[in-house]
Amino acid sequence: MSQTESLDEFLESQSLKIHRSDRKLAKMVREAYPIGVPALIMKSSTDRLGESAGYEFHLGTPDELLRRLASWLLTGAGADQRALLRLVGRLWDRHGREDVAMAALLLANLDHVSLGSDPWKVLASSIRDTEPAEALLLSIEELLRAGREPPSDEVVIRWCHARPVDGHLAILVAHAGLLKGNVPSQSVFDALYTVEIPAEDSLLGRIMQRMGETRAQD
Repeated sequence: MSQTESLDEFLESQSLKIHRSDRKLAKMVREAYPIGVPALIMKSSTDRLGESAGYEFHLGTPDELLRRLASWLLTGAGADQRALLRLVGRLWDRHGREDVAMAALLLANLDHVSLGSDPWKVLASSIRDTEPAEALLLSIEELLRAGREPPSDEVVIRWCHARPVDGHLAILVAHAGLLKGNVPSQSVFDALYTVEIPAEDSLLGRIMQRMGETRAQD
């Protein structure tokens, strides 16, 4: 039986009532992550935890299976948008690598108009005081891939003057926009340069250097 067939069989066995509870959904997706993942990948969990840069666990679930699981949550019979919105926060709290990736997929594809929610505000309110850059990038990339409008300059500037992690989110969002040809305004650039970047964080440092070079050429 293939990986996808094993996952589909597991999902088909779930009661429709599970969609009403974000707590039960969180438990179910944790059970689903390892389905079909080769034992060779699973056996080095201790090493993976040491290399996971802030994640509570990293199981090695392939992106294809995570997307299949997210699709079932979003479009399957009994799917509940409000329960899924609550699930996003619950997954960030639990903070496995697969949880963060799943939260990104859900957040990017929920119907925020009917929910009356803003995906960028949900993301900023969900993240911890310290996050791996990859965790932030997962959500940023999925939101932009789904065609979501980037946050306004006012929001990005506000992040720059909030927690350090919010400032890091601002830097990564601005850089993602720059890669798509959207050069940040001078007011955004000024705010970005007030963000404290840890000396050991070479990624954020390189990003700020590149954005500064781009601004100088503009």
